[in-house]
Amino acid sequence: MFRRSQLDTPAAIRRSAMDLLARREHSYAELLRKLQLRGATRDMAEIELDRLQEEGLLSDERFCEAYVHARSQRGYGPLRLREELRQRGVPESLIERELQSTERDWSALARAAFAKRFPEGPAADVRERARQQRFMQYRGFSGGQWD
Repeated sequence: MFRRSQLDTPAAIRRSAMDLLARREHSYAELLRKLQLRGATRDMAEIELDRLQEEGLLSDERFCEAYVHARSQRGYGPLRLREELRQRGVPESLIERELQSTERDWSALARAAFAKRFPEGPAADVRERARQQRFMQYRGFSGGQWD
């Protein structure tokens, strides 16, 4: 059976981190976790990740910006994105700055997500209206953003 190689040298850790970063942006915490799963020690991985940050190859700010852009375009709102970014280890200050950015009109995104899922519009039936609200809350939009 195929076994992953042990990441026991700084060069191997850096190579593995660069391979992951070549695919997509990662947060510092996310990359640290993945390197540890691949067999790197926490101390050695942190040293290499700090070097990548100094070189500008790893950036939580860039990750946060790319993540919010991609997920908001897929119809997810600020409440859900905030929680997903927290789970990925992005600092709270970066999350808030990106979500408060004037680039996005969350109400317009909510209306677009609502219209895509419910082309017939808001339901008159109380039960159906509750289902619509649950869907929008699941997507990360607060009550009434889509009305």
